[in-house]
Amino acid sequence: MTLPRLGYTNLGLGLGLRNVHFPYILEHNPPVDWFEIISENFMDSGGRPRYVLEQVAERYAVVMHGVSLSIGSTDPLDFEYLAKLKRLASAVKARWVSDHLCWTGVAGLNAHDLLPIPLNEQTLRHVVERVRTVQDFLERPLVLENPSSYVTFADSSLSEWDFLSRLAEEADCGLLLDVNNVYVSSVNHDFDPSQYVRSVPHRRVVQFHLAGHTNCQTHLIDTHDGPVIDPVWELYRLAHRLTSGASTLLEWDAKIPPFPVVHAEVLKAKLHMGAALGPVGVGASRAAALDGAAVSNPVSFLVADVRESESVVAGAY
Repeated sequence: MTLPRLGYTNLGLGLGLRNVHFPYILEHNPPVDWFEIISENFMDSGGRPRYVLEQVAERYAVVMHGVSLSIGSTDPLDFEYLAKLKRLASAVKARWVSDHLCWTGVAGLNAHDLLPIPLNEQTLRHVVERVRTVQDFLERPLVLENPSSYVTFADSSLSEWDFLSRLAEEADCGLLLDVNNVYVSSVNHDFDPSQYVRSVPHRRVVQFHLAGHTNCQTHLIDTHDGPVIDPVWELYRLAHRLTSGASTLLEWDAKIPPFPVVHAEVLKAKLHMGAALGPVGVGASRAAALDGAAVSNPVSFLVADVRESESVVAGAY
């Protein structure tokens, strides 16, 4: 029998470890429960980034979050990449390793984008097999995140929440429920975000992500460049209640303010833990997101222009 949270504990409230905050963290040892790192930014790095990571890992719990596993690709799994991932996880005593339900490249090329996959039975079987292989190699459960979505496939036959639910159960993996991504996708594709949150297997939700996004009037883009908006906080309140709480992380990857500002933002989560639920649903969400504007089909812009800011890791340091 699989234990709730796959045996992982609730770490509390965490932040992404970003280089602009290195000096502040080393000097002040801020009262943060844990840090999440972008795996690719440290797998091959030495010098100051690795030194800072080692210092942080001595003082705080660390979680690894990847952007290049490409679990949905038709390319063979990259076992050299997985070996680096495993070594880094051992070195920093990572509490868990996560990545995204997406593909990031083909024919050996990395697009540095979190690209959508067709949600159907064939894809599900393909991804389940690859997740099992990755978990066997890493010798630990993999935790997969729902990425934000801007296009859909004509041959998709499953909702994203049904696909994720079946994947988690059949591959025996964990879920990183990005509440902001649920909200962004719900506006872009016109579904009820609360149905998504209610439908995933709550006992497999190991972690939450919170972030800001950009309102383009006809669609939303997950940019991680500002504070969390109220409808996302309401959705988090629902998710926290249904899961009985899980490790919560705030992402802020562009226009990054001073560390105390980012820290104050994640601490707002405390206001929503155990709070009474407000009206969380597609009507309230769409109205708040688009100020009454109708949501049109968001396929008129290029996928390459809507990449998640965290997925561009080249030159990060």
